[in-house]
Amino acid sequence: MWETQTLHPGASARLLVPCSTSNLGPGFDCAGLALELFLEVRARVAPGAAESRLNLGSGEERQWPRGPENLLLRGLARGLEASGAPKEIAFELDVASAIPTRRGLGSSGAAIVAGLVLGASAGPRSVSREELLELALALEGHPDNVTAALFGGCVLSLPVAGERTRVVRQALHESLRFAIAWPDATLETSFARSLLPRTVALGDAIENPRRLALLLEGLRSGDRDLLELGGEDRLHVPHRLPHIPGGARALQAANEAGAWLATISGSGSALFAISDEAHVHAVAAAMKRGLGQASPPASAHVVRPASGVELRVLR
Repeated sequence: MWETQTLHPGASARLLVPCSTSNLGPGFDCAGLALELFLEVRARVAPGAAESRLNLGSGEERQWPRGPENLLLRGLARGLEASGAPKEIAFELDVASAIPTRRGLGSSGAAIVAGLVLGASAGPRSVSREELLELALALEGHPDNVTAALFGGCVLSLPVAGERTRVVRQALHESLRFAIAWPDATLETSFARSLLPRTVALGDAIENPRRLALLLEGLRSGDRDLLELGGEDRLHVPHRLPHIPGGARALQAANEAGAWLATISGSGSALFAISDEAHVHAVAAAMKRGLGQASPPASAHVVRPASGVELRVLR
């Protein structure tokens, strides 16, 4: 968990930010879960440098934009401003990320949080996680991924007009195991948003909160029946799933392999599943096969819940 630390000129630090899955079926733009797939940043405060320099490695970060639109750099600028850091402060940043982009696994949220935390640690003013969340929300536009990256675990978040975002921690039963998989095909968040209807049937609007109530209790209690019933969504999954090559087949295969819940991760194209210890590896493999048949190569991981962003000062 990140706590306020001060990075002095010349100091070095290592920052880890987890990926996150969101929605979890019916928890649209509300539920987020941090998972142990990380963005890593090695940072050195370089006072007097003309500007911060971003060195991208050969991992998933190679897909990042390199200009002013880079979300880590935008978050860094906001964090420096919030902490009252001197204008001459800049960073040398070496980035390595295992979080795929444009797959619905919170890569943009992780980049924003990384920049904000580094910037917030370089000035004299202490900046709380709650303040960072508001800054992150302004950059991201929706709360679920950035909240999970900042706070860790499973969280529910609700932005409230004129007030700070409300964050509720959701308990996870120790027996639950989690799997993610994604195809080579990507799904732009803006396109995934455009697929959603402007209006929904009253029955669907009623059904989603019913399912969410079962989902949350299933996460807390580890009850398979509640998770199976609570994972159904009517607001976004039916509209996005047809645009994920092999997605429907992969979810069916996950269920046949023993998934208790299988759905789209965030806006896609990744998929997310919950199972138990005995079946989770088979579930991950089934999703990978299903996705890979339509859009090879596909990837899959069995992952654990992650704590939030972690900053360690090295010297």
